[in-house]
Amino acid sequence: MKNLRQITGALFFGAVLFVALWAILTAVRNDFSGARSAVEISETISESASSYSKMALLSMKEPDARLAMPVKGIRTKQIADTWGAARSNGRAHSGQDIFAKRGTPVFSATEGYVLRVGESDLGGKVVFVLGAGGRRYYYAHLDDFAPELKAGDFVTTDTLLGYVGTTGNAKNTPPHLHFGVYGTSGALNPLTLLADRT
Repeated sequence: MKNLRQITGALFFGAVLFVALWAILTAVRNDFSGARSAVEISETISESASSYSKMALLSMKEPDARLAMPVKGIRTKQIADTWGAARSNGRAHSGQDIFAKRGTPVFSATEGYVLRVGESDLGGKVVFVLGAGGRRYYYAHLDDFAPELKAGDFVTTDTLLGYVGTTGNAKNTPPHLHFGVYGTSGALNPLTLLADRT
């Protein structure tokens, strides 16, 4: 298992370096228009390379054994286990729905780096966070994002990501956060990892 994690970490590190180089080359090519100075381009490249290398190192660490409850004021015993429940188009639920009042703050469940802040048809407003061991944490159906949250940001369990909502395919449901955890072998049941915030 340890060897598999090391191999996975090395592959992820290589992929991150490739993406970093591609992003750097794209930024340099696009910035030859003269809109930005060489110093600004150099700073952007340095920041990107630093974030990607930190993500790669994080992916080689042991995954978190426990995760902080992402929805403020909710305890694990309040969550009805929806793992594996039937969903539309023959899908099975690969996360946990954490119900709370619309606008309830959603925090990162772990330390890591924001991979994506955006929108999708199913998830609506979503945030992806990369954590230790290369795990990806998925926060979906957000009503809105935390101000100025962006890809590459370092987050802790005290970092606000957004607010509980009903975006995406949750528009006809009570407000909730769909929380997903994805490891190297696929989706994991978040409820087995969640712990109440102190």
